[in-house]
Amino acid sequence: MNAHEIDYHIHGEEMQFVEIELDPYETVVAEAGSFMMMEDGIELKTIFGDGSDQDGGGIWGKVFSAGKRLLTGESLFMTAFTHGGTGKRKVSFAAPYPGKIIPLDLQELEGKIICQKDAFLCAAKGVSVGIEFSRKMGRGFFGGEGFIMQKLEGDGLAFLHAGGTVIEKELLLGESLRIDTGCLVAFTRDVEYDIQVISGIRNMVFGGEGMFYAHLQGPGKVWVQSLPFSRLADRIVSASQKYGGGSKDEGSVLGGLGKLIGGQ
Repeated sequence: MNAHEIDYHIHGEEMQFVEIELDPYETVVAEAGSFMMMEDGIELKTIFGDGSDQDGGGIWGKVFSAGKRLLTGESLFMTAFTHGGTGKRKVSFAAPYPGKIIPLDLQELEGKIICQKDAFLCAAKGVSVGIEFSRKMGRGFFGGEGFIMQKLEGDGLAFLHAGGTVIEKELLLGESLRIDTGCLVAFTRDVEYDIQVISGIRNMVFGGEGMFYAHLQGPGKVWVQSLPFSRLADRIVSASQKYGGGSKDEGSVLGGLGKLIGGQ
């Protein structure tokens, strides 16, 4: 085993957090900003890259590891939490918005998961957080994630976060699934991922579902979210533009008519 063996418990329903239990000298690494709380005896340290050392030793290996994270839009640095005392100690990491935390045992998933760029939350030290380049032009331009996605490699536990409700689909050999590009969270290494155009001009222009969807073909596992953060953000922006900054007409019988009479 290269990765540290950690225990965990996920708390909550809509706004979840994961509580990691560490034995002495065990370490968990996390994205900056995901930390929630920790017990005495755990030391926090900012590290360059993901701390996995899978890209070679020395400073250049660390630079390469950090550079890969920069390409995915993440920080050059991650945070490592190490239990340096005795007994067991706990550290917790919170989800950034309503949804579900997905625990993944990479040893049971053939050592590799490909996921959207902002899905990674935390992992046992030894799990490599890298990049996965798309080899297909259509997938790169229209896949919603561009040419670069994240990949998690190793044999330890990793935790992803996705919006709304998350479902895991098992695809058999040759079985396929079409998904909204924003709803795709992650998939295993043997799943073929491509982008397909929605058929019919009317569907493209007036369907309201965009022009493309993700096409995934088995064998392997796929994780799908019901509420992508981009969709949630769009609804918030749309509502703020529609209703403005005021709330004085909420509950009014006139409602929108009152705004019209008031000159709004």
